[in-house]
Amino acid sequence: MPLIKQEEIIHFENMIYLPMVLIVLERDRALIEKTPFKLKRPYLELVEEAVKRVERELKETKAHMRKHHMKCLRGAGDDTFTEYIFYHGGYEDHRRYLNLRLRNRVEELIRAYFALATVQL
Repeated sequence: MPLIKQEEIIHFENMIYLPMVLIVLERDRALIEKTPFKLKRPYLELVEEAVKRVERELKETKAHMRKHHMKCLRGAGDDTFTEYIFYHGGYEDHRRYLNLRLRNRVEELIRAYFALATVQL
């Protein structure tokens, strides 16, 4: 069975992480809007710029996956692990991700998108 190339793993993992990043950012935006900040606009602008970048990257990832007949589905999960199934080239690859790793990676990505958003603003 051929292994999935590292370049393709990046796209599969984008399909795992980027939707999670969007969920967190959208929830944070809602909290910022409801919370009595003295100056909300800078926080909202930062989150909104990050959201735009994540949405753009997710759109590109989806297009790449469609073009290369790749698919990523969430499988079974429990309190410790979540399984994802990668379909590519007529094969399927089952991978289990530690939930703590998923959370930590989402946090890393949010930091990176905030850094990029800060440069843009």
